[in-house]
Amino acid sequence: MDFETLTVHREGAVLFASIDAPPMNLLGPELVRDLVSFISEAEADNTVRVIVFRSADPDFFIPHVDVGRIKAYRDEAAKLTGEASIAVLFRYLSESRLVSIAQVEGRVRGAGSEFILACDMCFAARETAIFAQMEPAFGVVPGGGGAQHLVRLMGRARALEVMLSADDYPADLAERYGWINRALPADALAEFVNSLAHRIGRFPGAGQVAVKRRVNSIALAPIEDFRRDSDLFGEGVREPAVQKRIQAAITAGFQTRDAEIDLARLLGELIND
Repeated sequence: MDFETLTVHREGAVLFASIDAPPMNLLGPELVRDLVSFISEAEADNTVRVIVFRSADPDFFIPHVDVGRIKAYRDEAAKLTGEASIAVLFRYLSESRLVSIAQVEGRVRGAGSEFILACDMCFAARETAIFAQMEPAFGVVPGGGGAQHLVRLMGRARALEVMLSADDYPADLAERYGWINRALPADALAEFVNSLAHRIGRFPGAGQVAVKRRVNSIALAPIEDFRRDSDLFGEGVREPAVQKRIQAAITAGFQTRDAEIDLARLLGELIND
């Protein structure tokens, strides 16, 4: 497997994919294209049971979408699902026969949060992982399935807190809220994920598929709800008021590494007209 934004290596039934999309792992067309290819190739190999996503960037896992290339990354998503929607792409991952695990050590916001929520499990470094679902700071609904997952995982009140605050949540609090499986010490995270992935990979694939189907039938929102959120996001980002806030954020440093280290502060200081 040879990709522009992913470095992949295999250990038995487990594939490890490290996200490496400088300058900060934004979800743009290149990364979406590689995720589509990676998932397709992994599914086509019946000896692969588990896929683990990591980041080569210690500060950022996936911070959010590249707001300047929304149509382009949506078009790449359509190559796997037939629909120009990352919500549908991420839901495809949730329904895949593959067991997907996110190993997070940096910032996960917006579509990055929605990506790790689409994975079957997520484990994060207590000291460095940060989570946010910050689209409402711009006046739009999360478009990649965030609302669908967060309400089911956290309950109504906490999901509203997370989305309406558009704030950063450290790994310990994300664990307490049910956003992720566990927060672990950074120096123990990789060993834990490796051990779990290999343990799952040794078990029969048919059983994993059957369990995922039953769990998804209980906990995964219908695809129509993901499509609706995707449409609402697409419509919302075209609104003049939303575009004005996006441009104000870009002027303040949005989508640059230095500013996004403390993105919650930047978003909180945007002025309402």
